[in-house]
Amino acid sequence: MNLRTAYLATPLLVLAYGVIRILDGLDGSRGPGIAWTTGHLAFIAALALFIPIFLDMRRRLGGGVLPTVTVVAGIAGIACAMAQFVIDVVVGFMAADNAGMGVLFDRVQEVPGVDLLVYQGGPFLFYIAQFVLVTHLAVVKQVKYWTPVLVMLDFMLPLMNKDLMPLGALCLLVSFIPLARTAATPVQGRHILAA
Repeated sequence: MNLRTAYLATPLLVLAYGVIRILDGLDGSRGPGIAWTTGHLAFIAALALFIPIFLDMRRRLGGGVLPTVTVVAGIAGIACAMAQFVIDVVVGFMAADNAGMGVLFDRVQEVPGVDLLVYQGGPFLFYIAQFVLVTHLAVVKQVKYWTPVLVMLDFMLPLMNKDLMPLGALCLLVSFIPLARTAATPVQGRHILAA
């Protein structure tokens, strides 16, 4: 998958997760089942695509200490968020119903450090890194000044109400479209100069 596709597919996968999550809850509970698993797998795929996106943002910023440290923190946050979603999928397979999932989640979160790393603190590194990278891109005028605002909305809307996740994903899509358009530009430019 090329970078242009990654920039567009990532918010669409987050959108898919948000919509599936809403549909899964229409009966009054979420999971276990096909909707639970499918939605979580969509978000895991989105998280995986953020790795090349972060590396591309670092490249656009010319490397350096701040972008590199930010990407390292972001990838650590991605790993924590992925662990959370993998746990969710496994619990969904192991439990017979929503109540059974609750019991299994309690057991997982009782393991020392898991709640902090996987559920509370760790995943925030991903969101913070994303915001820092996009803000840095705005400062050096590689994206519009409003791009960090849209990225922040993608992060904040689900915190206010998880059912707002599809709206946040649309904000992310709008912020990533300009990045997708220019994803291959520097590489093409080098080929032109080399010819």
